[in-house]
Amino acid sequence: MSLHVVILAAGKGSRMKSALPKVLHPLAGKPLLQHVLDTAQSLEADAVHIVIGNGADQVKEAVHDANIHWALQAEQLGTGHAVAQALPNIPDNATLLVLYGDVPLISQPSLQRLLDLVEADTLALLSVDLPDATGYGRIVRDVAGDVRAIVEHKDATPEQLEITEANTGILAGPAKLIKTLLPKVENKNAQSEYYLTDLIELAVSEGFEVEAEQADNLEEVQGVNDRLQLCELECWYQSVISEQLMLSGVTLYDPNRTDVRGTLKTGIDVTIDINTVFEGNVELGDGVTVGPNCVITNSVIGAHTEIKANSLIEETSIGEHAVIGPFARLRPGTQLADKTKVGNFVETKKAIVAKGSKINHLSYIGDAELGENVNVGAGTITCNYDGVNKSKTVLGDEVFIGSNSSLVAPVTLADGATVGAGSVITKNVEVGELAVARGKQANIKGWKKPSKKA
Repeated sequence: MSLHVVILAAGKGSRMKSALPKVLHPLAGKPLLQHVLDTAQSLEADAVHIVIGNGADQVKEAVHDANIHWALQAEQLGTGHAVAQALPNIPDNATLLVLYGDVPLISQPSLQRLLDLVEADTLALLSVDLPDATGYGRIVRDVAGDVRAIVEHKDATPEQLEITEANTGILAGPAKLIKTLLPKVENKNAQSEYYLTDLIELAVSEGFEVEAEQADNLEEVQGVNDRLQLCELECWYQSVISEQLMLSGVTLYDPNRTDVRGTLKTGIDVTIDINTVFEGNVELGDGVTVGPNCVITNSVIGAHTEIKANSLIEETSIGEHAVIGPFARLRPGTQLADKTKVGNFVETKKAIVAKGSKINHLSYIGDAELGENVNVGAGTITCNYDGVNKSKTVLGDEVFIGSNSSLVAPVTLADGATVGAGSVITKNVEVGELAVARGKQANIKGWKKPSKKA
């Protein structure tokens, strides 16, 4: 059977106290809903149906995928009502899996085990055993241990509140069976809502089988209702990532002060200092060291490169045995070859720097191409923007730029050219030439410094 996944994402999330829909709040750098969608896609679902309501336009704008079908729940009348909005677009011969946009860390293995239980006459639900199940619906079983019903916490008897097996809300079954049972669900409960969980008791009463599968851990089925719960899940998720990194051969000076907000791929013998943040897709080669307080976003860093403290690196490619920082800022489009150096208080943008070249301190290099073994002195800037257009600066191999120079683009300095300190270069410099462009020094004899009045 084909697999259709329904993700419920229509709730307001009032306890978040935010103008942003709850399912769009970020966890580890991406929206809660995107985590669920990524897991659904890992199951190779034939289609994903997202039920939206509050903040519907914001949700649709934030999540893009050709495989998504949108269903609007104009009134929030419960989970059963929400699923009903998606049913018209789901074929009868499909397997239907219901997930939640605010339960972000559900794992693919748990869901696959759940789906394996589904048969033509069988529903499957995911449960979790909790020492304190307050707030959760309880799984009610008979003396033989078979699932008979799910009772919501607010509707449970004192005896049922003693049950520790809790419902996660995640359910799977044949679409045809769910379509048959769902219209029979009533809203005779404390909330006057149509509970999806009532399908279980209905299925049992009509002679269908109900199987339950246990989740691997509480965190993967924990929902987010407020910012405290969001923080708890973030901390747990980061601890899992840190553990995986260390087991793969990475040294973390403090796992509690490393944040991965995306995907981090590492070689062996990588060392990461405290307060480091990795965003998007980042790759660190063998032997890379990252100093404290660095932020690296969507970048690839070659083997044995050193990133010193307080450096910001975004959409950049760095070769092997390079040295970056401290206090360097590499902006999008920067490409640094092997054995390059970009030092303290240097900013680059769309800079292509060849092997062995150095920009050691206090410089801005933007929209530029630097050849091999170029030396850029302190205080050098490329004047690449005239207020309307951006132009390129090209430096050949072995070019030497004296300190406090301005290179006014478009300009080309050929191989071996030298620029005297303090120059403003507006014309091309040919091979091996020395360019000096500065006002003539005048020393005034007998000049008296101004003095303050007594």
